[in-house]
Amino acid sequence: MKRTLVVSVLMVGIGIFMGVLLVSNLSLGSLNSLFADENTKLGADNAPIKADESAMVLNRTFVAVSEAVLPTVVYISVDAEITRGADNWIERFFGQQPDGHPNIQPEQRRQRGSGSGVIISSNGYIVTNNHVVQNATKGGIKVMTFDKKEYTAKVVGTDPLTDLALLKIEVEGLSSAHFANIDNLKVGELVLAVGNPIGLNHTVTSGIVSATGRGARGRSEPNSIEHYIQTDAAINPGNSGGGLFDIHGSLIGINTAIATETGAFMGYGFAIPVDLMKAVVDDLIDDGKINRGYIGVYITNVDELIAKGFGMPKVQGVLVENLVEDGAARSAGVEKGDVILEIEGREVNSPSELQSRIVFHKAGDKVMLTIWRDGKTIKLPVKLKAREDDEVIAGKSDIPDETEDNEDNVIKFDNLGFTVEPLTKDIKDEYDVKSGVLVSDVARYGAAAERGLMPSGVITNIDRKPVNSPNELKKILDSKKQGDVIILNVKYPNRSQIVALEVGPS
Repeated sequence: MKRTLVVSVLMVGIGIFMGVLLVSNLSLGSLNSLFADENTKLGADNAPIKADESAMVLNRTFVAVSEAVLPTVVYISVDAEITRGADNWIERFFGQQPDGHPNIQPEQRRQRGSGSGVIISSNGYIVTNNHVVQNATKGGIKVMTFDKKEYTAKVVGTDPLTDLALLKIEVEGLSSAHFANIDNLKVGELVLAVGNPIGLNHTVTSGIVSATGRGARGRSEPNSIEHYIQTDAAINPGNSGGGLFDIHGSLIGINTAIATETGAFMGYGFAIPVDLMKAVVDDLIDDGKINRGYIGVYITNVDELIAKGFGMPKVQGVLVENLVEDGAARSAGVEKGDVILEIEGREVNSPSELQSRIVFHKAGDKVMLTIWRDGKTIKLPVKLKAREDDEVIAGKSDIPDETEDNEDNVIKFDNLGFTVEPLTKDIKDEYDVKSGVLVSDVARYGAAAERGLMPSGVITNIDRKPVNSPNELKKILDSKKQGDVIILNVKYPNRSQIVALEVGPS
């Protein structure tokens, strides 16, 4: 017992000695660090700044708008039936088979897609994009509302030209969107985009109006309708058919597309304006069809060179490059090379702007055009026509038939950057022209190339006068001086073009 007590006291003494030795080799800071976990306070006591009251007001506004509009946007899932073409599995692995190989029938496949929609009435009308519900199977369109209730939707009608579709679900008492008056919509206004991108339901993103009246291209086909609101609010696949809302929570557009090279958002999104959407929906609710007037013109932008070539006092309007055979404009006396300055007294300065004026009119309506022709303005009333499925481009020349051009000369215009040669009978038949010259070559970095002239076009007119041979074109160009602007009418197999060129030094 005594021995045990002595051993215990000895061990305690050794422990005390070692403890003193350890403490003597540690700084106070190092000792404190051994117990730091018990005393650490995470995070600062206060926010680094106090937000300005105006910022807080804007923040609260975004929150309020989001809460108000989310119930008006729905998630849409679609079962679609897609037909695969001739690329059957044999050809994919072994290439095209010899003649006599039994034809393999096109393959029908089911696929599921999704998108968004906006509730526009309390009794179940929903607007979305046509491409979201295109090829949907019977009963294959399902709509899920913000409160997670699911309904089967039917298609009331579609309008592929505006990429809009109207759906209906059988329910009452829904929250519907309020339509904004966008007559005075300004670039720079704050907006919110609401939709269901890439499976992330009920997503809200913010941005500004980047542009209005945006067209996808500089030229316009006679039936295309491109008059978009551009925004930098993030829009990704799945947002199609969702809503673009202003700071008051009012609907200003239906999200429809993104400008991208990757398939993902890159800063540019487009929405169909709400006034165009409403015009389409009114027709579809009425009888499921679109009653829209068409003017029947192929048009492009007027730039400084075109304005100079036509002797215009300023850059204004849209240039008529071609007309639809038996279309409204052609029947009213509109000609290729006319510049449309106004419609119903309102200026137009882009193809999309002209479209936006016409789209609200119905077939049979009359519109007054102000046109620049031969150095002066004229007024032409045009009675709009319905779209014809079999309409063709007006391409026949009004020039009397000429004898075959036997000149075999090829003429190169170095100062303009293109080469022409006579037309053969085969080319005349293929292009459906009576006379002209063939553009056989265009210099890659020449003036003509920069203005959009391409090889294999037929120049039919210069400065609204017919051209019958390369020598005739040369005589006309030789009479021009440096700085003059010439206007060429050029015809290709499937379209026409007007090219303005400034004459350079010889």
